Amino acid sequence: MIRYSLSCSKGHMFEDWFDNMADYDAKAAKKKLVCPECGDKKVGKALMAPSIGSSAAAAPAPSCGIGGGGCGGCPMAGMHG
Repeated sequence: MIRYSLSCSKGHMFEDWFDNMADYDAKAAKKKLVCPECGDKKVGKALMAPSIGSSAAAAPAPSCGIGGGGCGGCPMAGMHG
C-alpha cells in the first residue's frame, strides 16, 4: 500500500491509499479520483515531504548544559529525546 497526498484543481488537499503506483495511475487516467470536499475530478499528486521515522537504536540526545544541570533546566526541557 502507498499513501499519496492529493489536491484538486480548487486547491483542496487530501490523502488516499493505493495498492501501488500503477493503481494510482489507473484511477487517475479513468478520472476515478474525486475530491472529498467538493467532488472535483481534476485531482493530482500534491508535493509532499518524505516521512522520516526515528530509529529504535537512536542515541539519546546529549544534555544541553544550560541551567547548570543539563536537560531539565532550560526552556527546551522535555523536548529532548
